[in-house]
Amino acid sequence: MTVAVVQFGGSNCDRDTVRALSALDIDTRLVWHEDGLPAETTGVVLPGGFSYGDYLRAGAMAARSPVMDEVRAAAESGTPVLGICNGAQVGCEASLTPGAFTVNQSARFQCEHVHLRVENADTLWTAAYDAGDVLRFPIAHGEGRFEIADDRLETLAAENRILFRYCDPEGRVTEAANPNGSTGGVAGIVGDHDTVAVMMPHPERVSLPDIGPTDGQGVLRAFA
Repeated sequence: MTVAVVQFGGSNCDRDTVRALSALDIDTRLVWHEDGLPAETTGVVLPGGFSYGDYLRAGAMAARSPVMDEVRAAAESGTPVLGICNGAQVGCEASLTPGAFTVNQSARFQCEHVHLRVENADTLWTAAYDAGDVLRFPIAHGEGRFEIADDRLETLAAENRILFRYCDPEGRVTEAANPNGSTGGVAGIVGDHDTVAVMMPHPERVSLPDIGPTDGQGVLRAFA
């Protein structure tokens, strides 16, 4: 079992992700995008960072890297694929999930802790939690606002494909608790295959007990 953490030029959360997964005794390998996925790949992480300097728009260039054909094929076969922050932008640009991520409502880069409400605990990515749980994750992005048409958002909700919404500490989804203006307060979703997910907050940054809280471990345990 090997989880491939795909490096692009400008990735900067790749080693953090490897360390967080390794701490959970998950075999992990850092993979340069030009080298393709290892034959033994059983999971894929598209990590955070600024792939290709966010030129054109965040994630657009990395989504067109040849390795993404392999990632899509892996996703189609049921291999777990997780896009985090810039990786979420790459995942949307590569049509692994619907919607798009665009410039924060504040038009500023935001680096802070936020609260997330677990919307659906019956997924690979949220099985460690209960529906309604409130978690505390960090965000660090300039283009983290999730955009999707209202009717498509309703479909996602009806199909239980929303993983997390931004909320206040009591679990209320409010405008004030939405850090970037995401449609419906959405912070993470699954694709057509529920083994594929993208999320803007960083679970790998809240997974190491020696440096702080471990709310993010539940997401990463999906690869185990």
